[in-house]
Amino acid sequence: MGKWGKRIGYGIGDLGCNLVFSTMASYLMVFYTDVFGITAAAAGTMMLVTKFIDALTDTGMGLIVDRTNTKWGQGRPYFVVGAVPFAVFTFLTFYIPGFGSSGKLIWAYVTYCLLCTAYTVVNIPLNTIVPRLTSDIHERNVLVSTRMVCAMAGTAIVMSITEPLVRFFGGGNEAKGYLITMTVYGIAAMLIFFVTFASTEEVVPPTVEQKHSSLKENFKGLTGQAWILFLLNLFYFSLYVVRSTTVIYYFKYNLGRTEWLSLVGILGILSGLPMLLLLPALEKRYSKRNLMFFSIILYIVGDLLIYIGRNQTMCLLGGLVITGLGIYGIFGLTFAMQPDVIDYSEYKKNASVAGLIAAFQGFFVKGGMGLTSFIIGAFLKNGGYVANAVQTEKALSYIEICFIWIPVILCILIAALTYFYKLDSLREKMTHELDARREKQANGI
Repeated sequence: MGKWGKRIGYGIGDLGCNLVFSTMASYLMVFYTDVFGITAAAAGTMMLVTKFIDALTDTGMGLIVDRTNTKWGQGRPYFVVGAVPFAVFTFLTFYIPGFGSSGKLIWAYVTYCLLCTAYTVVNIPLNTIVPRLTSDIHERNVLVSTRMVCAMAGTAIVMSITEPLVRFFGGGNEAKGYLITMTVYGIAAMLIFFVTFASTEEVVPPTVEQKHSSLKENFKGLTGQAWILFLLNLFYFSLYVVRSTTVIYYFKYNLGRTEWLSLVGILGILSGLPMLLLLPALEKRYSKRNLMFFSIILYIVGDLLIYIGRNQTMCLLGGLVITGLGIYGIFGLTFAMQPDVIDYSEYKKNASVAGLIAAFQGFFVKGGMGLTSFIIGAFLKNGGYVANAVQTEKALSYIEICFIWIPVILCILIAALTYFYKLDSLREKMTHELDARREKQANGI
């Protein structure tokens, strides 16, 4: 298989993940409150509780990956193992049983937890295997960017065609429309994971001999740079959830432009494509740290443009494009930092803990998503939000806070963390040292 076949084969794994992940981030709260039939506060609390449960399964999955040693590699086997459960639990999460309110809430808790666990089984390995696919730094950056483009494509599909599909399949019955649409997404994701398994090969071994070690010993392999990465994931995905979820509320209720939702999805997402395509070339000339600062500034500028020009079409469209560039710059750079952090643990601590690092990323990602969903639910409740009704001025102001001002705060927090990231200056030295260790291993020294 050619180089681009491997790149795309790896990258589309995240397209499969995002067919469902992006739907959960963008539509699940609305589905639970407006279709499934539970309150915003109950839905927000459920997402908070289940995300922290799910975060614990991430840790377990990371430890399993670090202890896996098969002829197919450490991570690849789980693309096959998790594919079918991922499709099944996607269907069950969007199935509405004929239970009472308490029974439906229990169903939501159980099915959502199971779906998140299936997601963990395929996504943790997707995060760990880049350092095992190649030791070439530029090729790693291309792999990450390819993955981000595919992830963005998955999100674009969700944001642009989910509502039309729900209407088409439902014929006026939203519950039926969501169920059929999500079943299609789940089956498509399952097939994509099989392709990712067939297209990738783990050819770069860790420089540390794999052995069964205690959790305490694994924790010692984490560096300060790893904790910076974890917190960046927490704040980035909090930003992602706030933007993806509240954009629907903001355009539907504050601006009264429901017919714009598909266009908003396309502009807010595909506008990030140039940034993701340019990142590998930009990373050759500029540090990830400085590129992150630039992306943060872009997002804040676009966010403020939407706020200032909310009654002007061109300002709204321009703001969506600029925030799209900014958020996908942050997105791509956060994931581009991960292989460097994994290598740094091998370089600095002589520890192979790729699975644990990916697990903690997942822990902070899902914890941040759950906490953010809880905050959104609490804001909507305290603001007096009522589903499918004309909102009060207080409710509209609370929606505006969620969509405009919370993202600004999150961007400032991301910038503060990025200030302490230092691996750009160590990258070349780490590469030479790790390559030398692998050569010694190959020569039996």
